[in-house]
Amino acid sequence: MTNYFRRDSATIAVFMTASLAVSFSAMGQDLEPRTYANTPVGLNFLIAGYGYTGGGVATDPALPIENTQIELHSGVLAYVRAINVFGKSAKFDMALPYASLQGTATVVGQERDREVSGLIDPRFHFSINFFGAPALSLEEFAKYEQDTIVGANIEVTAPGGQYDAGKLVNLGTNRWSIKPELGVSKRMGPVTLELASGVRIYTDNDEFFGGKLRSQDPVYSVQGHLIYHITHGIWVAADATFYTGGQSRVDGDKNDDSLENTRAGATLALPVNKANSIKLYYSTAISGRRGSDFDTTGIAWQYRFGGGL
Repeated sequence: MTNYFRRDSATIAVFMTASLAVSFSAMGQDLEPRTYANTPVGLNFLIAGYGYTGGGVATDPALPIENTQIELHSGVLAYVRAINVFGKSAKFDMALPYASLQGTATVVGQERDREVSGLIDPRFHFSINFFGAPALSLEEFAKYEQDTIVGANIEVTAPGGQYDAGKLVNLGTNRWSIKPELGVSKRMGPVTLELASGVRIYTDNDEFFGGKLRSQDPVYSVQGHLIYHITHGIWVAADATFYTGGQSRVDGDKNDDSLENTRAGATLALPVNKANSIKLYYSTAISGRRGSDFDTTGIAWQYRFGGGL
């Protein structure tokens, strides 16, 4: 199921002015395998866990700021339900993430630091498989064998996170974002190949640092996964994503913060019993122009119920 820690911990963009500033937004860095896997209708999932992100973040080279480092501890609670939409398998989920951030930087030769804790913007997600994944009951699903699945999903973030217009360091973004995506999943024996492409679009933040207007260009992303199914629900995945775009503006002035980054990672899913499973994940920067020099590690617990389980 959806890995919310990765989405929130690994979605960091940076804007710097005269002091340390770290703003959080979904930057197309998702590394979530099995997004388009078929799921029996009526199943519900509760997800909880912890993620850690640490490392360097990029700043505008025109500013006298160096050695920027962050540590982010995040947690999330999420609910997912598999549903039937005109005979097609679909899922709806919602997530409420929380985080604690500590950041440091050298500004004009002096070290600055900042700590902040609170909610990150809540997320809502809907996905549907158009081809290759019909809506099935749990009994019918036992006979299902995947071949090729084609689907789409849309994610919305709402401006409900911690935000103080008088501060540059905030966990919330005080704006909406929407990300439509198309994906394909192909099963070949124990191996599944997945490829998805999407674009995230942002509304403006009209209360940025004392009432300034902050806008941002769309972020375009492509992600791929190579998944190996081991046995009895155990699987491991190699993940990669590339994202570009996202240049921001403050009161119409462009910032030198456009993205052209690549990240890679791995995911391991371990079932505990029929209702419970654990997922471990890790991702790191491979290359990047802006804001990608950090690592993310996490663990998530998943409990499933309903649907005749």
